[in-house]
Amino acid sequence: MRQAIMTKPGSIEFNDVAVPGKLAPNEVLLKIQKIGVCGSDIHVFHGEHPATPFPVVQGHEYSAIIEAVGKAVTKAKPGQKATARPQLVCRQCGPCKKGQYNACQELKVQGFQAPGTAQDFFVVPEDRLVVLPDALTLDQGAMVEPAAVGAHSTSRTSGIEGKNVVVSGAGTIGNLVAQFAKVRGAKKVLITDISDHRLEIAIQCGIDGTLNVMTTPFEEGVMDFFGEEGFQIGLEAAGVQPSLDALMANVEKGGDVVILGVYANNPTVNMFYLGEHELNVFGSMMYTHKDYLDAVDMITSGQIKLDPLMSKHFPFEEFPEAYKYIEEHGDKIMKVIIDL
Repeated sequence: MRQAIMTKPGSIEFNDVAVPGKLAPNEVLLKIQKIGVCGSDIHVFHGEHPATPFPVVQGHEYSAIIEAVGKAVTKAKPGQKATARPQLVCRQCGPCKKGQYNACQELKVQGFQAPGTAQDFFVVPEDRLVVLPDALTLDQGAMVEPAAVGAHSTSRTSGIEGKNVVVSGAGTIGNLVAQFAKVRGAKKVLITDISDHRLEIAIQCGIDGTLNVMTTPFEEGVMDFFGEEGFQIGLEAAGVQPSLDALMANVEKGGDVVILGVYANNPTVNMFYLGEHELNVFGSMMYTHKDYLDAVDMITSGQIKLDPLMSKHFPFEEFPEAYKYIEEHGDKIMKVIIDL
């Protein structure tokens, strides 16, 4: 079968490797159909992801058709559409034992610290598998993973319903975070970015307001949109220092800031705002299985919109060209999908 492997930053090679062999009783053989390229993959491509060694087989957001199942599998059958969580966890550490396995002490993520799905066939255990409804397309199935990030990060606050929310960063993840903030009952949602194109996509997805911080200062735009009410929750999805600074400086005192962006350079946290404003600062790491299921439900019901986010498809053989396209077009694209 075909396999794409990133041997070093900026270099993808293709191999012909064996199809996985006999399945364990609890395992499922997937025939990979679509792979989404995400911001974290781009960090790896540049050698800037803080926790990814080389070589690495990428691919952690994907859709597939079930090819075969082990004899003990009860919730899936060949021919169904599916995806799966890419988290490998120890099940023994403190976080795992209390159900916070997304923050496992020994966490490895397929596509980063463990081989991912950039190949024709891939094996997963049934407990990480999510069978997709027939109504979902394979493209939508490949976007369940980033949607689950939105589901999880918006559940990390002290409560989002009825509150004003600012999401910093209008890329695919930020867009989905903003959409989930609306699904969870936020009063008004403002999304910020430096790209008019990404902000226009946010409008197409039903986000209440947009702010280009290159043309309007953050404080001014927030006042124009929320008035004296201000905002009570900020979600940082851009992964850049100025975004974190702006949220912490301007969120209502006693408010929440959720940090989910991946930073190429470790940011500093303004301790004056954290302490003097008594802010609640939360980390957000990936998702749980429930977040995957919530994402599938919200996509299927039409409450989460994905079509405006899909920018371009590349065949598997043009995996390197997909990265070059992302490099060349920057803020003019959202989600690039690899077709197997």
